Amino acid sequence: MGEGAAYPQTATEPAVRIAALVKRYGALVALDKVDLSIAQREAFGLVGANGAGKTTLIRCLLDLTACDQGRIEIFGRRAREPMARAPLAYLPERFMPPHYLTGREFLRTLAALGRAGHDEARIAALIAQLELEPAALERPVRTLSKGMTQKLGLAAALSLERELYVLDEPMSGLDPAARVAVKSVLRRLSREGRTLFFTSHVLADVDELCSSIAVLERARLRFRGSPRSLRERYGERSLERAFMRCLRDGERALSA
Repeated sequence: MGEGAAYPQTATEPAVRIAALVKRYGALVALDKVDLSIAQREAFGLVGANGAGKTTLIRCLLDLTACDQGRIEIFGRRAREPMARAPLAYLPERFMPPHYLTGREFLRTLAALGRAGHDEARIAALIAQLELEPAALERPVRTLSKGMTQKLGLAAALSLERELYVLDEPMSGLDPAARVAVKSVLRRLSREGRTLFFTSHVLADVDELCSSIAVLERARLRFRGSPRSLRERYGERSLERAFMRCLRDGERALSA
């Protein structure tokens, strides 16, 4: 593990523990008393419609946004402590690296900031797996397509050896071949015992990759369990159809 990373305090602590989390933007309640625990080595997917509060929850987890109430812990440390975030790597939904750097300069800069060392072999292997052309690394980031930029962000985040990877819509802008490549990398990290926490609107990917999921709708958790248990709850073979029925149940609960 890189110099800047920190091991979890104990093997029994959840990777993430969120208790009674509340976040408001003026009169808008973005998160309403959310409770969530994610075990170490779990492959977890957070799903919900646009505006459900997924990115807000991640921003609170990373202390990029201050919550109004509640408690968040990462491997047993309060999330407000800088060292709590040392064991994780993060890719935001809107990944915008400094436009004036080349791809290679960005990778080296991120490794230096993460105190991880620039592992050329690991990065080269990831570049190959993600099917990002090596020549693209020599070009300024501003000249890269959306898909190539997303691959660069994934390579940067996943090249850091961390215990927890927080990825907000990691498949955004990727073509089908690139999505297959990313899923292969995520499966490998899961086999290595890393904890995965990602959001996605592509429920087929969530069903394929995740051992557990949570459905967030209108600031509240509506379901927590395995993809299979959500399908079984509604008697559906498709996770997408079960998800839509869960959302309708949530709407009925709010209107009751």
